Amino acid sequence: MRFIYFLLLLTFIAVVGVFAFQNSDQTTVQFFHWKATSAFSVFIAGAYLLGMLSGWTVIGFLKRSLRGVSAAPVQRNV
Repeated sequence: MRFIYFLLLLTFIAVVGVFAFQNSDQTTVQFFHWKATSAFSVFIAGAYLLGMLSGWTVIGFLKRSLRGVSAAPVQRNV
């Protein structure tokens, strides 16, 4: 099974490499007054990493709230 995962990883890396090679044209991105010029593949990689980061934080929030809901209630002495 590890061999299959390794082949999938190599295939993914090859596809990403071909994408980066074929999309090396300079692209300008503008956000309000901020401008950045770089290869298109760099912007795609940045968007992918930001998506991973935001997905990771959402999963973390969901895990913490599920733990809070499923935890035993705290008994208070009144």
